[in-house]
Amino acid sequence: MATESNVSRDNTGIVPKRLLDGIEDIVHAVLGLILLAVALAAVGVTVWRVVTIRPFFPNGMLEAINDVLFIVIILEIIRTVVARFTDGFFQLSKFLVIGVIASVRHILSVGSSLTLNQGKSTEEFQRAILELGVNAGVVLALVFAILLVRRSEREHRAESR
Repeated sequence: MATESNVSRDNTGIVPKRLLDGIEDIVHAVLGLILLAVALAAVGVTVWRVVTIRPFFPNGMLEAINDVLFIVIILEIIRTVVARFTDGFFQLSKFLVIGVIASVRHILSVGSSLTLNQGKSTEEFQRAILELGVNAGVVLALVFAILLVRRSEREHRAESR
């Protein structure tokens, strides 16, 4: 008979914890491989667009930067999934870093659209400026959260010594 430490209860009855952990690991591995395939495809598309887009400056360059930041976001998510295997849990600071990268990517996208599209209406311009401000606030809040998490982790390590 299984002991309580080897078994967890759910709504369907008793399920061995090892089985659940194994299934979860398999799902995470499959998701990691899918994310890797998406990242590789995105690299291919990015290279193709950089080579074929005309004019390269400024439109192609801005699209390339946007695409590269998108790939970095995917890679950070993959790193988070891999950290789940090595550490046994998801790390909050990695998700916060992904949020910072995504917000900066959006700031660059909105800022470049403001620069390149001279014929924006007043309403479109005001909406873009509001987006920039909100995203800047999000970046500041996420960076502050990263600092708090790192300080908390440092204090926790010092207490455990």
